[in-house]
This record gives sequence, C-alpha cells and structure tokens, in this order.
Amino acid sequence: MANSIQALRNLPLDGRLAGGAGVSITPAEPMSRVSLRVKDKDVKAIGKALGVALPSKPKTSNMSGDRASAGRCALWIGPDEWLVLDGEGADIAGALAKTKAVISVVNISHRNTAILLEGQNAVDVLRAGCPQNLNDDVFPVGACSRTILGKAEVVIWRTDEQSYHVECWRSFSDYVFKFISQAAKGL
Repeated sequence: MANSIQALRNLPLDGRLAGGAGVSITPAEPMSRVSLRVKDKDVKAIGKALGVALPSKPKTSNMSGDRASAGRCALWIGPDEWLVLDGEGADIAGALAKTKAVISVVNISHRNTAILLEGQNAVDVLRAGCPQNLNDDVFPVGACSRTILGKAEVVIWRTDEQSYHVECWRSFSDYVFKFISQAAKGL
C-alpha cells in the first residue's frame, strides 16, 4: 500500500489575538466563501437553491442561521453581486450546480479570510481607518459594504450591536490585523 501525504493549509492569522479598551480582535474560523453573480430574473431561484434569500437592497444581508458563525449568509456587494459565506464549510457551489440559471460562482474560500471585532468600542476601531459612515442609523445590524480600511479593500459586515466581521484577502490579512490592532491600542 502506498503512503500518502496530505498538505494542510496554514491559516493566515492563526493564533493571533489583539484588543484594546472595550474591543477584542480575533481571526474568524475557516468558512466557505463564494463570489456570486446573478441576473435579476434568477435571484429568487438562486436564493432558494442556496437556502438563503439573496438580499435585493444595497448594503444588506440575509442569514439562514441564527448567528454569523453558523449557517449560510448572503451579503449584497453590488447590483448583481453577492458574497455568500457558509460557517459550516459546506460546498456552496455544489448547492448551485443543479440550477438552470446562468450564473457566475467563484470559490474564494482560500483567497479570503476574516477578522472579528467585538465590544463597545469595535466601531471606533473601524472608524480609525474606514471612510464609510458606520453610525447606527446608516449602518445597522445586518448592514454590509465593500470599502477600504487603511489601504486594503475589505467587506465590513455588522453582525450584532457591537460585533463586526471584516473580510479581506488573505494576502492583506497581516496588514489589516496589524492596522486594527494598532487602532485598538489608541483607544
């Protein structure tokens, strides 16, 4: 019998923790992610196949689970673009394979990672490097937006009153984590 070797992927922010007065910063657990493009006429059918409705309004999200870390989430990124996350690591593209709609599904699970900010000062940490208006009346729980943080493109998703999920490319994760950590120290 032949021996086999399995390559294990290192998580980009494995073992890192940071924080400051009123905020904790941790890497998110691995999850499945796809960039999804769908024409208007197929949005409802694709949402049904995914098990979570694709939001139709800018800067909104929908979840199939009760928490951002479990279940499936769809974040509105653009007029015909969504970021779909699955905290259980399920095959999102596989769920869409049986649909007859013409769609674009790109698995970005290994390209992206996420950083979680929690606490009463989490929003202040984000404001240190993000020009987006993150006030409660403009960016309520469930809001999401592709924006910048420092010099990196990110997707910020408000998952709870004092919790934010920051998606970034794996190659920028060290920069984003350090930027957020320094901002937290300045509180």
